[in-house]
Amino acid sequence: MHTKTTIPKRYTSSSYIVFFIMIMVSIQGFSQIQNTYNEIKGTVVNDDSGTSIIAAAIQLDNSNLTTVTNSEGEFTLKVPSDKEIILKVDALGFKTKKTTIPNSNKKSITIRLTPSSIELDEISITSYKDARELVDKVFQNKQSNYLEDKTLMTAFYRETIKKRNKNASLAEAVVNVYKQPYGDTNKDAIKLIKSRKNTDYSKLDTIALKLQGGPFSTLYIDLMKYPEYIFTPYTLEGYNFSFDTSSEINGTAVYVVAFAQKDNVIDPLYNGKLYINTKSLALVKATFSLNLSNQEEVNKLLVKKKPNNVRIRAKNIDYTVDYREKNGKWYYSYSKANLSFEVKKRRKLFKSIYSLTCEMAVTDWESFDNSQDWNNASNTVNTSIIMSDAASGFSDPTFWGEYNVIEPEKSIESAIRKIQKKLKKSNGGSGAGASAFGQIP
Repeated sequence: MHTKTTIPKRYTSSSYIVFFIMIMVSIQGFSQIQNTYNEIKGTVVNDDSGTSIIAAAIQLDNSNLTTVTNSEGEFTLKVPSDKEIILKVDALGFKTKKTTIPNSNKKSITIRLTPSSIELDEISITSYKDARELVDKVFQNKQSNYLEDKTLMTAFYRETIKKRNKNASLAEAVVNVYKQPYGDTNKDAIKLIKSRKNTDYSKLDTIALKLQGGPFSTLYIDLMKYPEYIFTPYTLEGYNFSFDTSSEINGTAVYVVAFAQKDNVIDPLYNGKLYINTKSLALVKATFSLNLSNQEEVNKLLVKKKPNNVRIRAKNIDYTVDYREKNGKWYYSYSKANLSFEVKKRRKLFKSIYSLTCEMAVTDWESFDNSQDWNNASNTVNTSIIMSDAASGFSDPTFWGEYNVIEPEKSIESAIRKIQKKLKKSNGGSGAGASAFGQIP
């Protein structure tokens, strides 16, 4: 018989990166000067099967301009018109590919990636006593493997809420992320640059799901900057670690370490995989899900506020984070969360299923000028910030200008068209974006 183990509450970390259930949602907006650029559209597919590849990284070669493919394998990358267009494309389990695109190209392109077949020497794995030892080494090497300078990143954030399969809320934003060095204990800061949001409150039955902190919730999935939100000295003892089948990312072989919550641990932890560069031992990707077997404890982590007559049950809480490398240093590049909840009102026969998806992709970055006052960077927002409605941005097809964004999937495109029709009927599609912030109560 196993003895049940409870992780001390002050050492559990789940509550910081998961999303809380509350009342209502939010976003804000602004403008920017447009420069001349070329817009490259395309799809990334598996060369063997023809299927779309999700979350493939598309980078303008010899630059920091980047985007990722959406859930349908589609992407758009805006490139300065004076740049030669050579795209570097990579994805988990595929060989990296470079392709040259003529500046005059106006058609959507298809990029085919070849699946990789990596066979690691058994000695390279058995040199570690166990998988846990390798994981410890990853965090020990953090300062030497990841960016050592303060970095100014431009990123695109998208947040959707659905009731069953119907879109109830869509929020999008371009933000600046003031990224602290990975060896620094100071937390990152965010400045909201340009955003828009529309929510159909009639679909939410007076109950809505709200992301605490908006873009911060995706930023905190960066395990190498914020390991304490998943792995603390105490929670590490609550996991079993094991080697899984090796793979390839960014043209380099990776160890794959699987981790799972031990059966005798009561508090909700995570199950997932860590993808570790075989040469530098840098974490280059992680996927993980919250263990939902103990729903009572899960609700204590996830449910911050709800009506007394409502029962809420988490159905899935999944996360992904990706890193990219430049000049031997790795940095946060993309994260995504998929969450779904079952909501039932007392004395109501049917349940409602709400799903939340949010993702943030770094689309450009540069070293931050150390002469500037980092802590007083203008217009940075508090971690508890929420974003207020600015639906009018959807009426402007050039709203994002030269900013790179994640290409919307078909269901989001459909939602945007419906919002545009609604705006056209109500105000002819005109009007400036709102500029307002709110705090989480």
